[in-house]
Amino acid sequence: MKRFPACEANKIDKIIVLQENKSKISFLNPNQNNILVLEVDGCAIKDKETLRCDYALVTFDEIEIYVELKGCDIPHAVKQIESSIKLLSDNPQKTKKLCFVVSTRVPRQTTSIQKLQTEFRKKFNASFRIKNIQDEYNLSDSSSQ
Repeated sequence: MKRFPACEANKIDKIIVLQENKSKISFLNPNQNNILVLEVDGCAIKDKETLRCDYALVTFDEIEIYVELKGCDIPHAVKQIESSIKLLSDNPQKTKKLCFVVSTRVPRQTTSIQKLQTEFRKKFNASFRIKNIQDEYNLSDSSSQ
């Protein structure tokens, strides 16, 4: 992932919490591995025209994680993550990625969401997850997926 030292923080906390308004995601880090947390929106990417997600993380085993904390516009959140991958990832097609959208209102598991998940897997080697209000993900699971 491209580097932005002024926007980065290395975290070894057991729980890394990212939140904005009512949306929140907690990354469980039971082994207290070093996790790079990049503030994308307003720091790594400052201009208002470029679509970007809120945060990007890089795990100790080099998995890239993209996070968008959103109101209710899921299609826009997807575009933000897609744009961020293209701008920030060193290898958008190859590097393993996890993408998370946490919104205040999430649609039911529709065929359009399933199609999106398949598309992200093919296009970006990324799994994609959409949750309502809060999500929790155990980082020690990421290397086994």
